[in-house]
Amino acid sequence: MSKLSHLDETGAARMVDVSEKPVTAREASAEAVIRLSPEAYDAAIGGTGPKGDVLAAARLAGIMAAKKTSELIPLCHPLPIAKAGIDFEPLADTHSLRIIAMVKTTAQTGIEMEALTAASVAALTVYDMVKAVDKTAVIETVRLLTKSGGKSGIYIAPHAATAPAATAPKRQSAGFRSAPGAKPAPATLTGEVAAPARPQADPDGAREAFRAFMTGNRLRATEWAREAGVPAAQIYAFLTGKSRSLHPDTAKKLARAAQVSAADLFRTRK
Repeated sequence: MSKLSHLDETGAARMVDVSEKPVTAREASAEAVIRLSPEAYDAAIGGTGPKGDVLAAARLAGIMAAKKTSELIPLCHPLPIAKAGIDFEPLADTHSLRIIAMVKTTAQTGIEMEALTAASVAALTVYDMVKAVDKTAVIETVRLLTKSGGKSGIYIAPHAATAPAATAPKRQSAGFRSAPGAKPAPATLTGEVAAPARPQADPDGAREAFRAFMTGNRLRATEWAREAGVPAAQIYAFLTGKSRSLHPDTAKKLARAAQVSAADLFRTRK
């Protein structure tokens, strides 16, 4: 007899009966990495893609995909999605975007497929948004990072040192923890404020001051940008050194959302 739960005794496909399983809180995270040309990477991070804001479109697509997973994967159960989120980590050295999908539910079966589908569709949307300038973009990785809840308990992918820990009872909004046995990676408050691997010149310290302001005020780039009404890509571009400065209008809007003056965003802390 097959040990695959989606096959019956005769080898026919079936939807697993979960009616007797207890309802438990479940969470999963997955990643997709897409490698871009330098031009496409700059367009995605800078919010200047030929079709518009690449990251905003990919985020919405990923969230929608999580909710539609049972319509796309034949034997998945429809689940009540309690939370779905998409975050992006620019990888400047390889001109890549690391897409992280996080999904939560309270249900009788796991939500891993929803996280994987969300990450996959977000990556496909990035491709669609930049294909006019880069048809050679490659989606290199799609994998489950973490899951919790249910009979099988906790799973953390090997070497997922920067994956969001789905197992912690209380987490910072996007804090990162190291997987057992993996080389620890320096944790940042948000995962969005970390300095690039090869930081560009910052002679007046404005970028570091801006990063310190975000960390000190527990600000996430995506949420802050949304409140200010500016593209999150402009914040990413400045933090990663792709942009030498923030546009004055953008700085004013961000400052207004944070209820400070624009000068406070770049003031060096002592």
